Amino acid sequence: MAKEKDSKNSESKVSPPAGGGGGGATVTGKAFDWKLLKRVMHYVTPYNRTFVIATILTIFLAGVALLQPILIQITLDKYILGNNYNGLVFMVGLMLAQLVVQTIAQYYQTYSTNALGQSVIRDLRKDVFNHITSLRLRYFDRTPIGMLITRTVSDLETIADIFSEGLISIMGDLLLVIAVIGYMLWQDWKLALITLIPMPFLFASTYVFKEAIKSSFQEVRTQVAQLNTFLAEHISGISIIQYFAREEQEMRKFVDVNKKYRDANIRSNWYYSIFFPVVEILFAICIALLVWYGCKRILNDQQMHTLSASPDGITPGVITGFIVLLNMLFRPIRQLADKFNTLQMGMVGADRIFKVLDTDDVAPDEGKLAPAVLQGDIQFNNVWFAYNDENWVLKDISFHVKPGETLALVGATGAGKSSTINILNRFYDIGKGDVKVDGHDIREYSVDYLRSKIATVIQDVFLFTDTIGNNISLNRDDITREQIIAAAKDVGAHDFIERLPGGYDYNVMERGSTLSAGQAQLISFIRALVYDPAILVLDEATSSVDTETELLIQNAINKLMQGRTAIVIAHRLSTIQNADKIIVLDHGEIKEMGTHQQLLRIEGGYYRKLYDLQFNSAGIAKSI
Repeated sequence: MAKEKDSKNSESKVSPPAGGGGGGATVTGKAFDWKLLKRVMHYVTPYNRTFVIATILTIFLAGVALLQPILIQITLDKYILGNNYNGLVFMVGLMLAQLVVQTIAQYYQTYSTNALGQSVIRDLRKDVFNHITSLRLRYFDRTPIGMLITRTVSDLETIADIFSEGLISIMGDLLLVIAVIGYMLWQDWKLALITLIPMPFLFASTYVFKEAIKSSFQEVRTQVAQLNTFLAEHISGISIIQYFAREEQEMRKFVDVNKKYRDANIRSNWYYSIFFPVVEILFAICIALLVWYGCKRILNDQQMHTLSASPDGITPGVITGFIVLLNMLFRPIRQLADKFNTLQMGMVGADRIFKVLDTDDVAPDEGKLAPAVLQGDIQFNNVWFAYNDENWVLKDISFHVKPGETLALVGATGAGKSSTINILNRFYDIGKGDVKVDGHDIREYSVDYLRSKIATVIQDVFLFTDTIGNNISLNRDDITREQIIAAAKDVGAHDFIERLPGGYDYNVMERGSTLSAGQAQLISFIRALVYDPAILVLDEATSSVDTETELLIQNAINKLMQGRTAIVIAHRLSTIQNADKIIVLDHGEIKEMGTHQQLLRIEGGYYRKLYDLQFNSAGIAKSI
């Protein structure tokens, strides 16, 4: 239900603060939020087996990877230098077996971590979507839809990276670093210490890079949200852009948004372009120190004629093994900064997602009342309502509609007509007064029950990208095709539906773009009829259709109103002359109330003025 258009003058559509449900970048003050991680891990609970398998495989891979330099060292020292061909063949076989085992383990580890991440975000996305659909309309009044799309798609993908490239992968890299350094120290502590002299510089540069890239990634995420918001709004409003020939102007705006996104990515790439060469330089220095010190000791050993084994235990195999170990050491350290930031951005995404989930602006459903039959008796008693708790849209509204009666609401745009039916559907709660249905406060009813008994037909009909049948039933299992066809015949829409390719299985595409406004409106009436409501709400339901379709719709309205309480909002006074009661609203206040004839007899009254504006002396309707 669209909110009263005038009310947006009293509450501008603004984004919430940065880091909120629809805001911009989230800058976390902590290096790592363990409480947030614990909350993410709650979604891992159903997949504990996969998590354990992935963790065990990660630990196993760290151990298997360490076998490679050990086998190379043994092969070089014992079998190549010892001229043992059979032993060499055996060691080559062992190295191949090690490679096969490592490859298989790596496959299952990668598969399990990615499967875990995707399973977690599947459950999270389901919870996010379910929560979003339960939020009050006022949340969407101040939150750009593009922001919510970013939260539900892009930010959730960063949470998957926590498992596929973050948490478990970091644990494996840290284990490998510890194992490699430990083995190097155990093998030859002097050679290890000399070789690892540049390591403090590597750790320092890694930390600086991590902090710089974290800020850069946060800016990238912010610009992604801005880009998604811009695209969602402009693609949805493409007809307005083309109607008013605004393509060039909007293109300039898009170029600016796109440029900010590009610049954010370039900044992140700039940090990478500095960090990786620094790492390569430090790696080269480590190799140089290894070769210098190791070869120096080997040459000293040669002078002592101990080429096969030096007093210090250093051999050509040790040197070669250390080179492989340094590669194994630098590779994970080089990636650790990236993975820490992947983890950090996953946590930023999780923070944003949980802020959406923690949004308490949910339609309250504390009521439990759900009677088998709803009569449709409606009472508004001294109702005051404001969208932003400051500027009253409805002021002291009181009226009573008995079961089966028709109430018409008229007034200029911004008078408060749509706000009245929004309140009845509990899209918004009132500030003062009370609203009763069948003598019970509407807050006593279950929200789902209350809305299932109120069918609302609005001017701007929304149809999903689906078949006509599914758009009518909204995929409710208890509504049969026979009921849909019967309702279509009652409304007078069966013939035009049958002429469409596929009939009731015809796909209307996004927002019903392949149908005319009148056809879409007729489908909305069929939808209302098959739901068999106790209360019918018609909000400008005939204002955008041609005369022929209006006659069909008027017949559909008459069919729908039989035995039901109806609230009708219309600018065309010809459609409400038979209403049992007409209320004239102006700036949220009731100015007049009565039947059509009673209101016409009020000289200088609001209704009489509206009537005279629409009808000339011949009684021909004019556009207002």
